[in-house]
Amino acid sequence: MENFDYHRPAKLADAEKIIAKQKEGVLMSGGMTLLPTMKQGLAAPSDVVDLSGLGNVGIKVMKTKVTIKAGTTHAEVAKSGDLKKAIPALAVLAGEIGDPHVRHKGTLGGSIANNDPAADYPAALMALDATIITNKRAIAADKFFKGLFETSLRRGEIVTAVDFPIPEKAGYAKFANPASRYAIVGVFVANHGKAVRVGVTGAGPGVFRQKAMERVLAKDFSADAVAGIATKVDDLNEDMHASAEYRAHLVGVMAKRALKAAK
Repeated sequence: MENFDYHRPAKLADAEKIIAKQKEGVLMSGGMTLLPTMKQGLAAPSDVVDLSGLGNVGIKVMKTKVTIKAGTTHAEVAKSGDLKKAIPALAVLAGEIGDPHVRHKGTLGGSIANNDPAADYPAALMALDATIITNKRAIAADKFFKGLFETSLRRGEIVTAVDFPIPEKAGYAKFANPASRYAIVGVFVANHGKAVRVGVTGAGPGVFRQKAMERVLAKDFSADAVAGIATKVDDLNEDMHASAEYRAHLVGVMAKRALKAAK
């Protein structure tokens, strides 16, 4: 690990000022991805701006939406009683991320800003039609995730919260890597009444919506409805864990499980 300057501001305005002055600086939330990459020499920032000092944590459940502040840990999301009543699938998802250490340090904001192609939260944000709130603007989930470790965040832009519309029903299921617990394939389904959205993570170089499933589920929100729908293997990930063909198959399997678990 290379030398770097460490900053832990207590105010958002101070974090903005610090990162604006550091061309080679990076923002850190839980550090569950950044610190390992720095230890491996894959990242060597001049400055690390730790956002954990902002105290930006909490979950607020309202009549039609849930707002989760960016610094809220996965463990806090998983154990929230209010969230379990409003969007139980989101609490389930958070409880299946990594191991206890990761869940107690990793944050919602850090996860989505990093946009790992096998992370769980992006599938939920896409399916729930979430809105990402930053210190500059509000961004729809469909426009936020751009590809492999890429988002629409601009230099110095900081995620502060995420708004999740409360669906009629939602479910999540993933086929997890047994070591890392990252999703080899994860599928989040959400019934919004007039529309259904299906977010898929792990299968491709970035999260995507399975729109063929969305169309049939809008008429019949059941596992049987997606039985004959295949996911194209084009551009799907292929590695030592699973071939593109197997991942395409898993999309269907996980979608059925998510639908059966939806509530």
